[in-house]
Amino acid sequence: MSGVPAVRISIESACEKHVQEVGLDGSETYMQPLSMSQNLARLAQRIDFSQGSSGSEEDEPTAGSGGREWAGDDEEEEGLVKFQPSLWPWDSVRNNLRSALTEMCVLYDVLSIVKDKKFMTLDPVVQDPLPQKQNPQVLQLISKKKSLAGAAQILLKGADRLTKSVAESQENKRQRDFNSELLRLRQHWKLRKVGDKILGDLSYKSAGSLFPHHGTFEVIKNTDIDLDKKIPEDYCPLDVQIPSDLEGSAYIKVSIQKQAPDIGDLGTVNLFKRPLVKPKPGLQLSISLCHSSDDKKSQRSASEKQSPEDHLYVLEHNLHQMIREFHKQTLSSNVMPHPASAPFGHKRMRLAGPQAFDKNEINSLQSSEGLLEKIIKQAKHIFLRSRTARTIDSLASRIEDPQIQAHWSNINDVYESSVKVLITSQGYEQICKSIQLQLNIGVEQIRVVHRDGRVITLSHQEQELQDFLLSQMSQHQVHAVQQLAKVMGWHVLSFSNHMGLGPVESIGNASAITVASPNGDYAISVRNGPESGSKIMVQFPRCQCKELPKSDVLQDGKWNYLRGPFKEVQWNKMEGRNFVYKMELLMAALTPCS
Repeated sequence: MSGVPAVRISIESACEKHVQEVGLDGSETYMQPLSMSQNLARLAQRIDFSQGSSGSEEDEPTAGSGGREWAGDDEEEEGLVKFQPSLWPWDSVRNNLRSALTEMCVLYDVLSIVKDKKFMTLDPVVQDPLPQKQNPQVLQLISKKKSLAGAAQILLKGADRLTKSVAESQENKRQRDFNSELLRLRQHWKLRKVGDKILGDLSYKSAGSLFPHHGTFEVIKNTDIDLDKKIPEDYCPLDVQIPSDLEGSAYIKVSIQKQAPDIGDLGTVNLFKRPLVKPKPGLQLSISLCHSSDDKKSQRSASEKQSPEDHLYVLEHNLHQMIREFHKQTLSSNVMPHPASAPFGHKRMRLAGPQAFDKNEINSLQSSEGLLEKIIKQAKHIFLRSRTARTIDSLASRIEDPQIQAHWSNINDVYESSVKVLITSQGYEQICKSIQLQLNIGVEQIRVVHRDGRVITLSHQEQELQDFLLSQMSQHQVHAVQQLAKVMGWHVLSFSNHMGLGPVESIGNASAITVASPNGDYAISVRNGPESGSKIMVQFPRCQCKELPKSDVLQDGKWNYLRGPFKEVQWNKMEGRNFVYKMELLMAALTPCS
């Protein structure tokens, strides 16, 4: 059989997957085929590097001798299958590994020689000094600076683009033409073409105005400038011609002033004048139509310059709101169709003479108040509101003890406002809260609501409100003594808001209170009036009064435990910042130490 030539047989792996496991139910689990990387790793594990290195050592002799040996081997081993390196797919890998092994061996030999320092030494190579270790916060700051610099560059580029676009838009605006300006003018004013003219409307007839002037202006082309020269910045290609009687500014002036025999300005037309408050003569509400031209504008502003205190902003806001509501009702009112010769309504309303309606009959037929009546009511309310505020401010600045505070409400009606008045003592705000008043300011009267619900109606007179507040401030001092006595442990013997003894007060009534010490030895009597002021009396025990004469009637010794007569305290000489503080010191001095 050895003489028979070898037959090469090609064996290929089956395409079927290998069975990994067979379940109890007969199901088979197949193994997944290897991927390319897994197959490469499996083939690399089969390499025998020792066999390749031994064969290479035999190949080291000279080329001639090597050729003879290879020839001899070929002759001796003809029938054996020989290793052909050129046909081996891993030949390049083996060669690279061999070269790497050689370099590692050389490096190892060099390092071993350098280590002994007998035959070879190493000198350091001069290099740039390494940077010192920096703080991480410094590195963070540097990174933020770089990021901010990049953002700044982006913003600068955007700003340059915006500047260029703004310059281009301004240049385009300068190069305006007549048609573009006419289109812009039509956005704000009503224009129409009549023949070869362009006319506009300055009146407010569309908003319900009944002013008889037609208010027509003409739009013409501006030809006063030479287009060949440099065009100024304020150049406009169109011009507007306004009638002379409409030039300047016109406005309605509503003022509350004193009556005076004044003929008025030539540019002012008094539309209405009416006394505002009947019991206060010499005061009137004036509604005037004012007109000023351009040449008198500077003189008028200098002569009629008013201070901010003289301007009533609340009245101005209410009047604007009322006029808007009037215009809204005029525009939204649905007028039913009726013949022009016979309008709806009573026939006597269209007649004049003795058969016509008088003012009272016409007012009874009207369903709502007129615009003029509303303006008068608002003017009365604003005047009464300002008078009330001035009265409260004058009392607060003039009287330091007790203190009066006013808290005005921001949400008010056009005919009614409210203010909360607190009367307190400095340093004793928590225990002295007895006087709290709510003032509801109407058109012609003021309603005062107390803390306990009592309601007092005051007229529009300023003196009446001032007298009422003074009486309340006087009662506050007595109420403060009552609250202080409860805190200090004293007993209240008597209390009255309307004292019937002593001098009669021209403003209100005097108030009085009597308190006793905790052990009953001392008593303090306080009487406070709006005009007479405070009067404080102290009652000492009878045993401490040496000036008392001996009485033949009181023979028993038990009467010696009664308190003696009252002695007045010189209140002005006591130390203390206010009335309640002095009273606290007096009670503390008369309270026995337990």
